Amino acid sequence: MSGSVLAVDIGGTKFAVALVGREGEILRVRRTATPPGGDAHTLWRTLDSLIDALLAEPAEIEGVGVGCGGPMSWPEGEVSPINMPGWRAFPLGARLAERFPGVPVRVHNDAVCLAVAEHWRGAGQGSENMLGMVVSTGVGGGLVLGGRLIDGGSGNAGHVGHVVVEPGGPVCGCGARGCLEAVARGPALAAWALGRGWQPGSAVRDVPEAGEAAPYVEAATASGRQLALDAAAGDRLALAAMDRAGRALGLAVAAAVNLCDLDLVTVGGGLSQAGRLLFDPLEATLGEHTRMGFARRARVVPAALGQNAGLVGAAALVLAESRYWSH
Repeated sequence: MSGSVLAVDIGGTKFAVALVGREGEILRVRRTATPPGGDAHTLWRTLDSLIDALLAEPAEIEGVGVGCGGPMSWPEGEVSPINMPGWRAFPLGARLAERFPGVPVRVHNDAVCLAVAEHWRGAGQGSENMLGMVVSTGVGGGLVLGGRLIDGGSGNAGHVGHVVVEPGGPVCGCGARGCLEAVARGPALAAWALGRGWQPGSAVRDVPEAGEAAPYVEAATASGRQLALDAAAGDRLALAAMDRAGRALGLAVAAAVNLCDLDLVTVGGGLSQAGRLLFDPLEATLGEHTRMGFARRARVVPAALGQNAGLVGAAALVLAESRYWSH
């Protein structure tokens, strides 16, 4: 491949586009905020203009790889991101194919792209069997078995966020109760802590006793990232939330490890910034629920690629298609 791949990472808070070289290196990158409440035309024009800015200096485009929030029609690339109501069955793949005729255009789930990036160029290099997870506004993942991305029947294999970790627990956005996403995603975890008196960014305090009233707190600054920062600073409510998230993650990871005989699990996203405060309860719970010898060898590590991971993974759909694209 003599040119570059155009990589696109579409999320509820930002759009990012980049030119990516054949080894996964970011050559140029542009980002912009996702238009809040944007309709279909506004969202497309924002993306189209961002691509224009990236390509102000011309480049040879050999393919287009896209990571976008789901659900979507895969591999066609019609997208309906839950956190972007302006796009419902929006033909993103077709629109990009019109703009870049004659080159492959590949659209996959954004969490899958993060997992692919970690396997290709991040913490999962060398692993034949791994789960890549992201724990942020949502909880998602991608599954690599035998060195290849596993898509499943509809492109949703590895969707670990909907493993049930707390039967009868909080209602998930999918409608079920007790899904990992309903327990451990950043906003849900922050809401759990706020309901027990957590005040984002404040000093250390004791967890209220059962039945004790918690003071009202403005939730504007509440987030999984702030919760991780407060836990690192010693806030006891934030620590309790990290323990809750870690144990929920441990249960889901144990299910995946036992089912798929994994070597490795990578965990990225805002909550992973809590480090050992999240990973210690995760690993303890994993150990409690992986008693078979084959399962005990699995390692859990932080993701390595940071904010560019989605772009690198999207590019890999084209640059390493033998492993990461099955259509």
